[in-house]
Amino acid sequence: MVCLGNICRSPLAHGILKNKAKKENIDIVVDSAGTSTFHIGLPPDRRSVNIASKYNIDISEQRAREFTRDDFYNFDIIYAMDSSNYNHIIEMAYDSIEMNKVKLILNEIYLNNNKSVPDPYTGGDEGFKDVFLMLDNACDRIINKLKYDQ
Repeated sequence: MVCLGNICRSPLAHGILKNKAKKENIDIVVDSAGTSTFHIGLPPDRRSVNIASKYNIDISEQRAREFTRDDFYNFDIIYAMDSSNYNHIIEMAYDSIEMNKVKLILNEIYLNNNKSVPDPYTGGDEGFKDVFLMLDNACDRIINKLKYDQ
């Protein structure tokens, strides 16, 4: 799960997918990162922590990190939250195999529409709720795919 600073959207997606996988006994590794270095080492934005907590998901222990080339080797799928981060990740890819790992997360809901998860950072609490619900829906789709792949 990748967004810009790894403190709002990607930590939510990380926590939501990890929680759903645990409930379904699906053994996967979920992580999140940012394409910038702005917040490395910091916890998620308190508003992300708060909205996740309302849905019984604890993301408070996560810490922001930068997306690196190693992520292409460590993960089968890399979900970008928006087209800007998607393009940044694609530029780092060495070949089509790595490029094919990168997907926009909302394409799980809106097939091939290339919609972006809006960045709630500069908005109020309501934006975080909206983002949570979008990501929750996308993660439901991901989990359903994983259930049938096992």
